[in-house]
Order: sequence, then C-alpha cells, then structure tokens
Amino acid sequence: MTVPPPMPGVAVPGQPGDPVRVRVAAVGDVHMDTDVLGRYRPALEQLPECADVLLLAGDLTRHGTDAEAQCVATEFGGLGVPVVAVLGNHDYHSDREREISAMLGEAGIRVLEGDSVVLRCGSVRLGIAGVKGFCGGFAGRVASAFGEPEMKLFVHTTQHSADRLEAALSELDCDVRVALTHYAPVPDTLSGEPLEIYPFLGSYLLGQAIDDAGADLAIHGHAHAGSERGTTPGGVRVRNVAHPVIKQAFSIYHLEPGRRSAAVPA
Repeated sequence: MTVPPPMPGVAVPGQPGDPVRVRVAAVGDVHMDTDVLGRYRPALEQLPECADVLLLAGDLTRHGTDAEAQCVATEFGGLGVPVVAVLGNHDYHSDREREISAMLGEAGIRVLEGDSVVLRCGSVRLGIAGVKGFCGGFAGRVASAFGEPEMKLFVHTTQHSADRLEAALSELDCDVRVALTHYAPVPDTLSGEPLEIYPFLGSYLLGQAIDDAGADLAIHGHAHAGSERGTTPGGVRVRNVAHPVIKQAFSIYHLEPGRRSAAVPA
C-alpha cells in the first residue's frame, strides 16, 4: 500500500513539519488476523514522514481474541508516531475488551473509552477524546427509553457513551480537538448503507455531544458501505475512515488551530 496524500477539503493543507498544523492519519475496521498481518506495515513505516499521529477507529480485530489483538499490536505498534485507538463491536465479541486494551497498551497504543489524551505536535497541542459509541438512530428515527427494561438499557447505553464523550471533550485543554468513535455520530457518512440498519450504525446523541463540547474533527468507522464525508448539525467535519471506505492504509487530515469557525453547517 502506498502512502495516501492528504484528503482534500478537510482543512487548510499543511506541509510536513509545519509547526502550526497537525497531520492526523486515521483508519478503522482493519479486522486484523494472521492472514492480514503485514498488509498495512509497509505504508505505516512511512508515517513519521507524513503524519504526527495515527488514530484507529475500532474493529481492530475480527472476533476480539487475544491472538488477533497480538496481530494488531504487531502491525500498529512501534511506528515512530503516537497511536491512539478506540475499540469496536468486533473487539468486544469475545468479552476480552479489557485484555485487548491492555495488550495494545503494552505495544504503545493508547486505547480510549470515555477519556482523552493530549499530544504535543510541534507547537500545537492536539487533544483526542474517544469512546466506542453505540446504536440508536438519527433525528426523526430514533430509539427511545420507553417500555421494556431491555429497550431502556439499549438507549441508556448510547446516552451514557455520548455523555462520556462530551465530558472527555469538554475537559481537554488543547489547541485542536478530535472526537474519535467507532459508531457514527451523523447519518451523512452512512450513505450507501441500507436505511434499515442506520439505527445500528450510530446515534445522533454522539453528534450532539460533539457539537455541545466542540471539536475540530470527528473520526469514526463501522460503516463499511458508507461514504467518507459528513458534517454535524453544528458544523463539525465528520470522516468515516473504515478501511473498506477509504481503501488505503490510512487517510491524512490537516488541522489548524482557530479554523473551527470555517466549517459550514450541514
């Protein structure tokens, strides 16, 4: 895989080493196992030349096993740039999410779930807040916490995740903020998926949390048949970086402090 150029129309283009612009590489849904090991590494080895950080948007494994997590650690560890991740629904399948997070942590990959991290990129402080997120649907077609306990729990799970994302974003003391999730915060980036499964691909509550707390960019995965670009109602750029969507080892986005107001609401 070759190193991709920055995606156009995301932010003001920067140059490698530009001290006032942050170069964010991102990919999700890599679904690692032994048969995939080594596929991304040649391009990843060049990350220090073109990016300041790599974000992984969940579904890093196929079935959430320890062996698959070790493949993730081998493929995405020791890259020469910080690597920050959230887990996805596949990573939870074998009920080993805590063990997976620990294994990735040992490889230098920071896994977020309702918390945040601030990285120094030149003179810019990049803040990243992350949660896996959950389902629920979008404006006009959403699940509500009414009726059976199972339904209430379903919706409360999404609300709890959104609340944690908003809190993590709000607490950041930085120059540029990025929200990292697995589930989608807007329906824009689901275009191409069957409408019937939109409620299982994300929730408007995540987008609402991003708008309420403020962010310069929102990154997610999960929607393999979706599209790359979207915008929250408040004007935050949203990018679906699921590997089947971007079709490359990672995409690169350039962010500049103070440019958030330039985003145009959807």
